[in-house]
Amino acid sequence: MSGLTLRLKAPANERLTLKDITPAKLAALSSHEIARLNVGIEKGGVALGDAFDISGTPGDVLTIEGAAPTLDFVAFGLDSGTIRVIGDVGHYAGRKMTGGKLEIQGSAGSHLASGATGGMIHVLGNAGDNLGSIVSGDRFGLMGGIIVVEGNIGARAGEKMRRGTVVVRGKTGAGTGTRMIGGTIWAEGGLGPEPGLMMRRGTLIAPTVDSLLPTFVDTGKHDLVIVRVLARYLKSALGQLAPKPMPLFVRKIGGDTATIGRGEILLPAA
Repeated sequence: MSGLTLRLKAPANERLTLKDITPAKLAALSSHEIARLNVGIEKGGVALGDAFDISGTPGDVLTIEGAAPTLDFVAFGLDSGTIRVIGDVGHYAGRKMTGGKLEIQGSAGSHLASGATGGMIHVLGNAGDNLGSIVSGDRFGLMGGIIVVEGNIGARAGEKMRRGTVVVRGKTGAGTGTRMIGGTIWAEGGLGPEPGLMMRRGTLIAPTVDSLLPTFVDTGKHDLVIVRVLARYLKSALGQLAPKPMPLFVRKIGGDTATIGRGEILLPAA
């Protein structure tokens, strides 16, 4: 596959925004037009060619080398192709994605995948607060797609999440699934304290939870076919990246009963 490579020339003195820097959009531009794209956020801006060494030809793959936490909005609006990042990224990576794949060989800042409706995101490191959460001006948080984070994630992941699946190899921060409306967050390392505040629907799956809100109710041991169906789907979609299946019987904790209370936290049954 043909592709373009961007190598950050030096640590940025200001934050850079990579909105609209996607394989499909770059393929429609000449090399001169690509180099002149503005990626600065301060008065005067910064040209892409001034911030990055550019090599290769536009194609299905865009590689960003030497990435740093000062790079925001990486893969914003990605609809096709692959963006491969070597290093860390800043805030709002994968925002408004509809398709394609984002690979981050490092960690991501806050609001990863906010407003995404499709595509696949794989983070080898950690992710910050508000993964898949709502942003001011939006109606919902994550609305589709699959996100896999190999490390830990921060607080309030999945706030007002409506659809999609998040798989976390590590542990989640506090308040996972706050105001959640749908979708699944599967945390193999466990859930942090008080998940599911004002959760309406949706599913949180983990081996343990630090503490529960008093408005969640233990409904006992269940054999839930849907958990096995979800595990098979993720195995088919993710292969070795899929989470290990839950035991046959799970402990179902329903809530948040402070609202309509149709959400669920699933833990291994004792």
